[in-house]
Amino acid sequence: MRKKSAASPAAEGSTPKRDLLLDTADRLFYRDGFHAVGIDTILAEAGLAKMTLYHHFASKEELIVASLHRRVDAIRTGVKAAMEAAGSSPRKRLLALFDWYEAWFKSKGFNGCAFIRAVGEYPTLESPVHQLVLQQKQKSREGLALLLTEMELPGAKALAAQIQLLLEGAIVCAHTYGDPSTLSAARDAALALIKVAEQKRSAQAAGSRAF
Repeated sequence: MRKKSAASPAAEGSTPKRDLLLDTADRLFYRDGFHAVGIDTILAEAGLAKMTLYHHFASKEELIVASLHRRVDAIRTGVKAAMEAAGSSPRKRLLALFDWYEAWFKSKGFNGCAFIRAVGEYPTLESPVHQLVLQQKQKSREGLALLLTEMELPGAKALAAQIQLLLEGAIVCAHTYGDPSTLSAARDAALALIKVAEQKRSAQAAGSRAF
């Protein structure tokens, strides 16, 4: 059995069989859960032999990490396209991010956040699965902070953490209640937080002009 790091990127050594294996694993993991789906089920669904799995992945955990990397890449591509279509305004790009989430909530097969569920099944911080999710969530927060910084809002990092909490909560509520409109509440709350930050920025500017 070939050994390699459990944190190998999803795109490493792409082949038709590897891609089919990852596509099948990702679909089944997202639908049924990571622990509930066994290797034999994935291979049977994909019509592949066990040797194909171990030619590309040293373990089921490594397959899970690679499938999550694949999902990260797909999300980043989708979000980037939505933001680019919104133009250069950071505010419009932020609103486009919320629109992307809303479209996702309304999409066929929406089943909550694969990353939140992965952490629930792999709660140990040292787990490669948990570490990948942590990195993905941190990158998302950093992207929000960058947008808010471009909007010249004070406390962009703290505000980004607050808006991320709203988005994460919206995902859970949309999944729990089967109600995509929960995104509207998250958007309204985020805009309210941004308005407070804008008022703070205006007050700071007025204060600086007074001296």
